[in-house]
Amino acid sequence: MEKDKSVEKLIGKRIQIIRRKKGYTQQEFAEKIGLSTNYLSDIERGKSSPRLDKLVSIINTLECTADDIFADVIHCGYKIKSTRLSESIEALPPAEQEKIFALLDVFINASR
Repeated sequence: MEKDKSVEKLIGKRIQIIRRKKGYTQQEFAEKIGLSTNYLSDIERGKSSPRLDKLVSIINTLECTADDIFADVIHCGYKIKSTRLSESIEALPPAEQEKIFALLDVFINASR
């Protein structure tokens, strides 16, 4: 976790990123989860933390996992990071994928 960013800011930023990827405006999303737009804005900026029931509603409405939201703040969130990297690699042309796999092999072998 970055030392200069609070947990609230990291989680809020992640919620904002996923919300935007899903195509929701703040107002649309706030209405869907039963929050005011101002409160959602505060959550996304790390100024407020949602109650647990609202956090669950956010995750369910965004159709994401808790790992998606907490990947930057939970130290064991490597599975979601691994999945994201894998998806990014799969989107590349085969020649570029091979280059990345070769680099990863070098790093992994160097770490043993």
